[in-house]
Amino acid sequence: MRVAAIYDIHGNLPALEAVLREIRQAGVDRIVVGGDVLPGPMPRETIARLLDLDIPVQLIQGNGDRAVLEAMAGTETGALPEQAREAVHWVARQLDPGQERLLASWPKTLQVTIPGLGEVLFCHATPRNDTEVFTRLTPEDRLLPVFEGVKASVVVCGHTHMQFDRMIGRIRVVNAGSVGMPFGEPGADWLLLGPNFQLRHTPYDLHGAAERIRATSYPQAQEFADREVLQPRSEKEMLELFAKAELR
Repeated sequence: MRVAAIYDIHGNLPALEAVLREIRQAGVDRIVVGGDVLPGPMPRETIARLLDLDIPVQLIQGNGDRAVLEAMAGTETGALPEQAREAVHWVARQLDPGQERLLASWPKTLQVTIPGLGEVLFCHATPRNDTEVFTRLTPEDRLLPVFEGVKASVVVCGHTHMQFDRMIGRIRVVNAGSVGMPFGEPGADWLLLGPNFQLRHTPYDLHGAAERIRATSYPQAQEFADREVLQPRSEKEMLELFAKAELR
């Protein structure tokens, strides 16, 4: 069985479409969407595309999806910065009650048995939390308590939008990267599992995607097109930034 893990789409439908084409070529049997389908510039279309797949798909909830749900329910904590809050509120207004129920039904984690790999736990950020930050450089001693008690031999995560493959104690931890907002090389990042691991990078028509995004009414459409699609921030820049917020 081959499983594609796609994380952090963030409403970037052109990137998702490109990855789905490669997933079909790879003969994937199942897709796991690891959270943060939202927020982003094409929320309704992105959800519809995932629901229209003829490949079995399972979704888990990320902190971005949760923030949209909280905005729809009026239960926000006020933790989001103003710019993020504007995007989340716009997305919340685009969705209907059926889509709200759909987002609320997604679990926080998912465990799948993959031949050749054993038990694989999919989570958004860490097994215990959807916002904790760690990278390929985070010292192992800080992470051992986070993964203590995990029964799976492999954990797949996302959240920081940068791919890595590392050991934390006895557990192999693989970050699938981001489909819609990767840091580093422009394109779309994802993970193919079974019978081994392949960190994948999918090029796509970036300028065409940027034009489609700018044509939406997303409040940060121009910035998303420029900074998330055409010229993403470098891994070096983001590793330095995340070092200030990572687990201590």
